[in-house]
Amino acid sequence: MQTLTLNNGVPVPQLGLGVWPLTDAQAYAAVSHALTAGYRHIDTAQVYDNEAGVGRAIRDAGIPRQDIFLTTKLWNADQGYEAALRAFDACLERLGTDYLDLYLIHWPVPEQQLYVESYQALERLRLDGRVRAIGVSNFTAATLDRLLARTDIVPALNQIELHPYFQQHPMRKLTARHSIATGAWSPLAQGGTLLDEPALRHIAEQHGKTPAQVVIRWHLQLGHVVTPRSMNPARITENIAVFDFRLSHEQMRAIAALDNGGRIGPDPDTFNRRS
Repeated sequence: MQTLTLNNGVPVPQLGLGVWPLTDAQAYAAVSHALTAGYRHIDTAQVYDNEAGVGRAIRDAGIPRQDIFLTTKLWNADQGYEAALRAFDACLERLGTDYLDLYLIHWPVPEQQLYVESYQALERLRLDGRVRAIGVSNFTAATLDRLLARTDIVPALNQIELHPYFQQHPMRKLTARHSIATGAWSPLAQGGTLLDEPALRHIAEQHGKTPAQVVIRWHLQLGHVVTPRSMNPARITENIAVFDFRLSHEQMRAIAALDNGGRIGPDPDTFNRRS
């Protein structure tokens, strides 16, 4: 497993398992299999409603807690300084752990304008040693610039929608300028059309791999923290078998050419869901 070092010196396994939108029971099964297969990074969120299953799987795995990198996220309805602190405590209780490795603000929710004070609560948690690293998710240039201007700790990571159809070049350049790691959600564009692309199929055949493995390898070589989600044991095992080959410059360029601005999820600058 490859690791990246975040801007505060904390190492993070570059490939992890995402567990949206699994139920508690499904998350338990998926995380249990992933840990057996060699994963050491699990990415969940308050709104996924499966933190209890994730935590139970981690405890039952018999792997020392310090060997597992655990990420979860503050939901929109709990933004605000005091509310964020209470939500963090509740997350720890559901996960059955006394600290987190990475805590993210899930969405900026620009309409309520609470993400700065929410992040200030995360800063307090970081300084108190209750979380090893803090960051954001779905922040754009506008919301990230405002956050940086009003807070003291530079986010360790910004997790954004990122896949070959939606490569987010300006955002990746901005975060790199501030030494903020880029995390990719929906890294396979939820499968389907992307994995049928002739260019990906051709590259996969050249390496004896699947198109999904090629896309994950592309993310890794670009330096992304990538957390594809699955509840299928065979697919979970397949997704981690990506460290025994490398894409050439020509193959990386061929994948780069697939960018068409095809966003799948909502626009963070207008997404204001709180429930």
